[in-house]
Amino acid sequence: MLDWKIVLDWRFADVEQRYDTRDAILYALGLGCGQDPMDEADLRYLYEDHAEGFQVLPSLAVVLGGPGAWMRDPRTGIEWVKSLHGEQGLVMHAPLPASATVIGRNRVTDIVDKGPGKGALLMMERDIIEASTGRLIATRTSTSFLRADGGCGAPGVAKPRPEPLPTRAPDAVVDIGTRPEGALVYRLSGDYNPVHVSPQVARKAGFDRPILHGLCTFGIACRALIKAACGGSPDRLGAMSGRFSATVYPGETQTVELWREAAGRVRFRSRVLARDVTAIDFGEATIR
Repeated sequence: MLDWKIVLDWRFADVEQRYDTRDAILYALGLGCGQDPMDEADLRYLYEDHAEGFQVLPSLAVVLGGPGAWMRDPRTGIEWVKSLHGEQGLVMHAPLPASATVIGRNRVTDIVDKGPGKGALLMMERDIIEASTGRLIATRTSTSFLRADGGCGAPGVAKPRPEPLPTRAPDAVVDIGTRPEGALVYRLSGDYNPVHVSPQVARKAGFDRPILHGLCTFGIACRALIKAACGGSPDRLGAMSGRFSATVYPGETQTVELWREAAGRVRFRSRVLARDVTAIDFGEATIR
């Protein structure tokens, strides 16, 4: 059982990580970029000598500076194989350089006990800092759903339910396909959880087969926002967040629906129409 006092006070060492254009390209491939080799918009993230300049997808920041598989440490008491990624947020304070050494500064911010048999929520934040200048590039927030750790006694209070999405028809719809081997490529950007690779581990976690990474679905939504709300310019994406509400399997097409609101605010959700499920709900983005 989750030992909430130990986990809430968990101390993380700063994580230094070097990435370059090869890492940024591999990340973009993991999000399905390049399926159309004539798509110049994708090639900006895949070809280091692109005529209009190489660019880095902002959502790369969510896979930088991570603390590794720390939840597997027996001292946490977490039944990690039954943990799921619940929510994800990203704030971009500056564009990601094509290559850099960054420092990830991680912290647990809250733990919420939903009750026996109902699981627990673990909230974290991570600052991504450029090592050479000390400049804050991005802040990453996340919530993990610890399905087997309800009843741990953590005193945190759950956040209010997010604002519902508009009921009118979306202002834009973007379809982005994934490949059957997509999870095998995406994992090379740093998330080696075997639930995305091993059928045996996936079945133990309650799935019929390996699932796509939640952060891959998040990155695909980022691609859709850049295309439909940022005029194709990744530097205009100031922030994005959403709640993971259903699993996605490699090979499925994700349909991202967007609603434009005042003052650069965009609401969105990501759906898998073939199974009539919503993969990311209550999505929100800030466009510069």
